[in-house]
Amino acid sequence: MQKAQKIKKTKSLAEKINVMRASVMGANDGIVSVAGIVIGVAGAKSSNYAIFLAGIAGMLAGTISMAMGEWVSVSTQRDSERRAIERESAALDGHYDQEFDFIKNKYHATGISEGLASKATKEMMSDDPLDVAVRERFGFNPKEHTSAIAAAMASMISFPTGSILPLLSITLFPANIKLVATVIAVVIALTITGYTAAALGDANRAKAVFRNVVSGLLTMIVTYLIGSLFAH
Repeated sequence: MQKAQKIKKTKSLAEKINVMRASVMGANDGIVSVAGIVIGVAGAKSSNYAIFLAGIAGMLAGTISMAMGEWVSVSTQRDSERRAIERESAALDGHYDQEFDFIKNKYHATGISEGLASKATKEMMSDDPLDVAVRERFGFNPKEHTSAIAAAMASMISFPTGSILPLLSITLFPANIKLVATVIAVVIALTITGYTAAALGDANRAKAVFRNVVSGLLTMIVTYLIGSLFAH
C-alpha cells in the first residue's frame, strides 16, 4: 500500500513538474516572440493599429505552434520510452543473466566491490527487474509519466498570457515612451520566467536570468533594427 502511494506521488510530482516547465517556457517564448514582433513593427514607425494587429497575429501563431510543438515533443519522448521498455522486457525474458551482469558491472564500476554489486543488483531486481533494468540501461524511470496533452494545454495557455505584456505595453503607453516602457516590462517579465525556470531545474538562478534577459534584449534589438530599415 505504501509503495503504491509512493509511486502515485512520484507520478504526480513528475506530471506537475512537466506542466510547470511547459507553462514557464510557454510564457517565456510568448514574451520574447511577441516583444520581438511588436518592437520590429514599431521600428518601422507603424501605427498602433498595425503594431497591435502584428502582435495579435504573432500571439495566435505562437500559441498554436507552441501547443503543437509540446504535444509532438512529449509524444515522441513517450513513444521512445515505450519502445525502450519493450526492448528491455524482451531482453530480460531471453537474456536475464546478461542484463543482470550489465547492471552488476555498472554498479561495480562506481567503486563498490563485486560481491556487494552483485548483492545490490539481486536485491533490487528481485522486486521489479524491468523497472531497475530500464532505469540503469536507458536512464529514465518508467514509473514517471508525462502527459503530452497536459504539456500542450499548459503552453496553449501560457504563451498568450506571456505575450499580452509586450503587446499591451507597446500599444497603450504614450508614443514617446512606448519603446522604453516595453523593453523595461519585457526585462522584468524575463527576469521572473528565467528565475522560475532555473528554480524548477535547480540551476544557477543568476546565470539563468542573465541568459534570459540578454536573449530577449538581443531579439528586440535585432527586430527593431530590421524594422528601422523599412521605416518610411
